[in-house]
Amino acid sequence: MLGKIGRLFIIKTRWEAFLIIYALALGAVERGSVYLTRFPGWGGDLLFLACTGAVFMAGGKILDCLKHEQALAAAKASVEGDASKI
Repeated sequence: MLGKIGRLFIIKTRWEAFLIIYALALGAVERGSVYLTRFPGWGGDLLFLACTGAVFMAGGKILDCLKHEQALAAAKASVEGDASKI
């Protein structure tokens, strides 16, 4: 049962990754707008940029890891396919 629930939290496709990145971006912009009002001037601007920049870094990492996991699964499947021919 826990395995079925755990599969809900695994990103399997690029579409799911983009949806998660979009949700992160919405939260970051919301938090950044709070920083702009709470810290007027350069401080708020820098904190806003830090929030949105973190989304770019996290999004890139998510997409890279997804690509790596798919390549690993393809390599594993080809090795298992070659082993069955022996």
